[in-house]
Amino acid sequence: MKVLVTGAEGYIGHILRVILVSAGYDITGLDTGYYREGWLYTDPDTRVIPRNISKDLRRITEADLQGYDTVIHLAELSNDPLGEYIPEITFDINHKGSVALAAMAKAAGVSRFIYTSSCSVYGVADGVVDEKSKVNPLTSYAKCKVLVEKEVSEMADSGFSPVFLRNATAYGASPRMRFDIVLNNLAGSAWTTRTIAMTSDGSPWRPLVHVRDICKAIQCVMEAPVDAVHAEIFNVGSTRSNYQIREIAEIIAEVFSGCELSFGPSGNDDRSYQVNFDKILRQLPGFQCDWNARKGAEELKQVFERVQMSPETFDFRPYTRLKALSHLQETGQINSELYWSQW
Repeated sequence: MKVLVTGAEGYIGHILRVILVSAGYDITGLDTGYYREGWLYTDPDTRVIPRNISKDLRRITEADLQGYDTVIHLAELSNDPLGEYIPEITFDINHKGSVALAAMAKAAGVSRFIYTSSCSVYGVADGVVDEKSKVNPLTSYAKCKVLVEKEVSEMADSGFSPVFLRNATAYGASPRMRFDIVLNNLAGSAWTTRTIAMTSDGSPWRPLVHVRDICKAIQCVMEAPVDAVHAEIFNVGSTRSNYQIREIAEIIAEVFSGCELSFGPSGNDDRSYQVNFDKILRQLPGFQCDWNARKGAEELKQVFERVQMSPETFDFRPYTRLKALSHLQETGQINSELYWSQW
């Protein structure tokens, strides 16, 4: 199977392409390279991918997609803070760019299109939500996810099978690290400052999923019979891994012993949702999560010890999406529309 992975140099994308190459797939990566400076560690299983297209999502053509059986689409602007910083460009890339990519993939004869959505589409939820629940996106990032799911699902037919994976909030180690997601950020702070200073009371709920479990779900979708996944939405995670933010902080404080943990007042972030993940277990028997928050925190501690991570590394801009793009704009490397400047 020939597979194109967009966002292949990202936090999830790097882990995914290593896993898929090891499994024998013919992988090509595509990435515009915003975060290419960031590389936290090297593992023995790191692979060099021989083919990588360096190209903006918005400049992909149908010709770029010829000959692939599957497109796995990760290449969007993430996360919520970045989406609110530049909402117009977020919609240009995450909504219009993703829908155009799917349309070109269908025209090029790609049979399976795997789109990584997000549980953030649930926004604020009363009770436990599942794939049939009403969505309530509160941010530009989440609103784009809902639009893409709707518009790409309408393209489904006998020759084109889109699948939508609503990932819980990711965590865990990756050479292309991110420290702007909750568990990774708290772990990095615990290691470098010996403090976990919460700016809120930590009462909102979030489901978490390890980056390798996300990759496992993607591979299961690739290998599933078409009738099990055709135009389907799957929440990706484990029902046991719904946590209040304060619980995540307390787990980090226990793993990184000796840290000072403090909480603030009720915060301004209204997002809070608990998610049911039974559907993916039922329809994809090969999938179940191998990780939980404590195991992920222990993994991060081992990585930080191995690389002797410094505060400067923790704060290094490629590991925080908003910092990275702000720097590239401020130094004239990308323009106001986030295209690379032609020097």
